[in-house]
Amino acid sequence: MKKSLLFILFILVSVTLNAQKDTVNFAFNQEQKSYSSDALNATISIYPVPVRENYFTIRCDKDISSVKITNIIGQDIYRSQYNDPQTITKIILDNPKRGMYLVAITFGDGSRVVKKIMIEQAE
Repeated sequence: MKKSLLFILFILVSVTLNAQKDTVNFAFNQEQKSYSSDALNATISIYPVPVRENYFTIRCDKDISSVKITNIIGQDIYRSQYNDPQTITKIILDNPKRGMYLVAITFGDGSRVVKKIMIEQAE
């Protein structure tokens, strides 16, 4: 009885240690991304906030090459790519639902910033 309990304990410890080792190796093998300080310091204005209609405007001091809007669970609800990068863009959504959304803005230099917006129903 004692031998079988020791054997089971040994198996559990070895499996746990291997699982932790795999997790650590996975974490160290991830590619480190470098973020441009220009993208982090870009001045971005999204208005009106909260969005009460089906449109809003994005104004930035850098050229915007694409905009993607996703809901909180990751579904794309809007995507637009601009051949001629621009600093002001008006986003018109098709019947948006009330909730929190993520706006991913990609700049002409390839850097990217994600902002949150809240959409409320029009009164």
